Amino acid sequence: MAVLVNKDSKIIVQGFTGKEGTFHAEQMIEYGTPIVGGVTPGKGGQTHLGKPVFNTVAEAVDKAGADTSIIFVPPRFAGDAIMEAAAAGIKVIICITEGIPVQDMVKVKAYLGKYDCELVGPNCPGVITPGEAKVGIMPGFIFKKGRIGVVSKSGTLTYEAADQIVKAGLGISTAIGIGGDPIIGTPTKEAIELLMNDPETDAIVMIGEIGGNYEALASEYIKKTGNKKPVVGFIAGQTAPKGRTMGHAGAIIGGKDDTAEAKMKIMAACGIHVVSSPAKIGETMAKALKGEI
Repeated sequence: MAVLVNKDSKIIVQGFTGKEGTFHAEQMIEYGTPIVGGVTPGKGGQTHLGKPVFNTVAEAVDKAGADTSIIFVPPRFAGDAIMEAAAAGIKVIICITEGIPVQDMVKVKAYLGKYDCELVGPNCPGVITPGEAKVGIMPGFIFKKGRIGVVSKSGTLTYEAADQIVKAGLGISTAIGIGGDPIIGTPTKEAIELLMNDPETDAIVMIGEIGGNYEALASEYIKKTGNKKPVVGFIAGQTAPKGRTMGHAGAIIGGKDDTAEAKMKIMAACGIHVVSSPAKIGETMAKALKGEI
């Protein structure tokens, strides 16, 4: 069973009939992702891209058996969309929306504590299990089936890592783009944990960036659990100035432990194969799997 999403997932798109929802839903359907419908309030009963439209997530769960949702809803409504999905019984919620107010996410995070669900994002590229389900905005053709898991704060670097892995003659089991906001659902450690416990994943690529302590916590977990699988790590933002956000809202150096250099030292001390450039991810992973490093 693949991590988070697979060929048996029953996926709905919140914001289905909007511009972004339509564009990416078309791509996902073309990829073969098992989308069972979508949600746009007020448009229930219609058909869009050959799939049924529901007024609420609860209706989509009841009538289509939905268990996974991807959210393309404007920032000021996205927090409510996440909570609606959780309350309706959705187990995996993937929120692509960028720019959700931090105070909204504080409320969402507290609310989700009452429900048995996994939130990926917001402000993320989504999750892909190659050949089974692409639930997000990533270019599916880059990802080939294999046994290397990817966890990344960066969308673009997720694709770059996948390309490197494939060019090294390997492939991807599941890639999880966790998102770069200050408050997200599934942080690096929890995503790494999912892949560490996945029998279809032999090794992991961990891509982080300046700001916060997600990578440090993940590295400590990897070491504490005995470095069960090889991990190749990269930190973006090695030349970033202190006190300025870089790309993502959460990518800001707030203290000495938030720098790329400090994170790379912690990762190396925990047995992770740290690379200084994303161009080295594939070759380093190949060597790690052969026991050459």
